[in-house]
Amino acid sequence: MPTGARPRILCVDDHEDSRLMLVTLLQLASIEAKAVGTAAHALSLIQAEHFDLYMLDGRLPEMDGFELCRRMRAADSQIPILFFSGAAYEADKRKGIEAGANDYVIKPNISELLKSIKRFTSPDVQQPVGRESRPCAEVMAVSGASAACTLRQVKIPQVRLVSSASE
Repeated sequence: MPTGARPRILCVDDHEDSRLMLVTLLQLASIEAKAVGTAAHALSLIQAEHFDLYMLDGRLPEMDGFELCRRMRAADSQIPILFFSGAAYEADKRKGIEAGANDYVIKPNISELLKSIKRFTSPDVQQPVGRESRPCAEVMAVSGASAACTLRQVKIPQVRLVSSASE
């Protein structure tokens, strides 16, 4: 990603409210984001557009986020992938990392999500893939976000989400 460019993130989550919240939150953090609700839509979009990071939910209809992660990783071994999922079991985290994700952040921890995004979209930092990744707790804090920040504490302005006909 060129210095000074806004990172582009593709968010894949089957809940419309979560997609709206993520796109709005990322826009407020000066990050360009697109959000889709299915793995099929995500796979077709990554063929047509470039993204600097993929953010996945573990539970998606038809194809789960773990299989989507494996397919994305097979297509591109360099672009960072992180899970932002409500599945908080260690087995889910391990499954995500084994599928090729760089990190696994548990919903609704917005502070950790923003730290992870910043970590993986910094132009001067080359990040390893999968098991070699360090946990987010070891990386620098994002200014303005407290460690206790959650979805309920984030004030989100009213924004209309326009869904595509293919979802």
